[in-house]
Amino acid sequence: MNVGEIARWLGAAVEGDPTLEITGVQSLEEAGPSEVSFVEGRAAEKRAEVSRAGCLLVGTAFPNPGGRTVIRVPAPRNSFARVVAQFHPRPAVAPGVDPSARVASSVQLGEGVSVGPLAVIGENATIGPRTVIGPGSIIGDGASIGADALLHAGVRLYPGVRLGDRAVLHSGCVLGADGFGFIFENGRYEKFPQVGTVEIGDDVEIGANTCIDRGALGSTRIGDGVKLDNMVHIGHNCKIGRHVVIAAQTGLSGGVEVGDYAVIGGQVGIGDKARIESRAVLGSGCGILTSKIVRAGEPVWGTPARPLKQYLKRLALFDRLPELFERLHKS
Repeated sequence: MNVGEIARWLGAAVEGDPTLEITGVQSLEEAGPSEVSFVEGRAAEKRAEVSRAGCLLVGTAFPNPGGRTVIRVPAPRNSFARVVAQFHPRPAVAPGVDPSARVASSVQLGEGVSVGPLAVIGENATIGPRTVIGPGSIIGDGASIGADALLHAGVRLYPGVRLGDRAVLHSGCVLGADGFGFIFENGRYEKFPQVGTVEIGDDVEIGANTCIDRGALGSTRIGDGVKLDNMVHIGHNCKIGRHVVIAAQTGLSGGVEVGDYAVIGGQVGIGDKARIESRAVLGSGCGILTSKIVRAGEPVWGTPARPLKQYLKRLALFDRLPELFERLHKS
C-alpha cells in the first residue's frame, strides 16, 4: 500500500511523495522509512523533527518546513487507528468446532461459527454467525451471543447471559457470577439468592479479568459501545449507559447507574446506588459515596469526590499548610 492509497482511503490530501510504499505502522520514535506514524500535540511535533518515519499523519495546522511526506487529517490519532487496523486486521479463523470442544446437542450455532479447543457450550445456548469462541471458554446453559463476537481464551459466561453483536471479551473475564448479596440475621450472614442475569449491548469490549455480576433480581445491563478495561468489577443490578468508558481496577457497587458517554478513570470506587449522569468525568482514584449523584457533564476528583475546581482549590490550600504552620509558630 502506498501513501496515495492510504490518503484516498482516509479521504485526505497528501504532501510529498504519494508513490512511497508503506509496509507497516509504528511509533514516531521507532518508525522507519517505509512506515507510517502520526503527530498530535506540540510534544509530538518536536519528536517528529527527528523521526525516520516515511509518512506522517498530521493535523491541518502542522508546519512542514522540511517538505516531508505527510497526510493531513482533522484528527491524526483517530485516522492512525484506522490505518493500524488496515495493516493488522483481525486474524481469520476457520469456522468449525474443534474435536476436543463439548457442544450440547441443543445449541444453535450460526453460520461460520468457530469453537476452539476444550471450549464448552451448555444446553440451549445460541451463538450468532461468525462468532469465535476461544480455547477453554465456557458458555453456560441458555446463554446467547450475537453475531461477529470474539471471545478470547478462558472466557466464562454463566447461564442465561445475553451478549450483543460484535462484542470482544478478553481472557479471564467472567459475566454472570453471583452478586455480593447477603442478609444479616441472628449473628450470621445468609446469601440473598442471585436469580437475575446480565445483558450486554452491541459493540462492547470487556478487558481481561473483568467481572460483571448478575442481577439479584432483574438484570445488570451494559449499553451499546461500552469499553471496560482490565480488572473492572461491575456489581449486581448496575445500569451502564451507551458508550461509557471505564479504566482499570475500578469497582461499581450494586445498583449503580451510569449515564451515556460518562468517563470513569482507573481505581475509582463507587458506592451502592450512586448515580453518575451523562458525560460526567470521574478522575482516577476518586471515591463516590453511597447514593451520591454526580451531575451531567461534571468532572470530579478526590475522596470523597468533589467538583474538580473545588478539589484543586482544597489541594492548593493543603499544600500551603506547612508554610502557614511555620508562620503561626513564629508569631
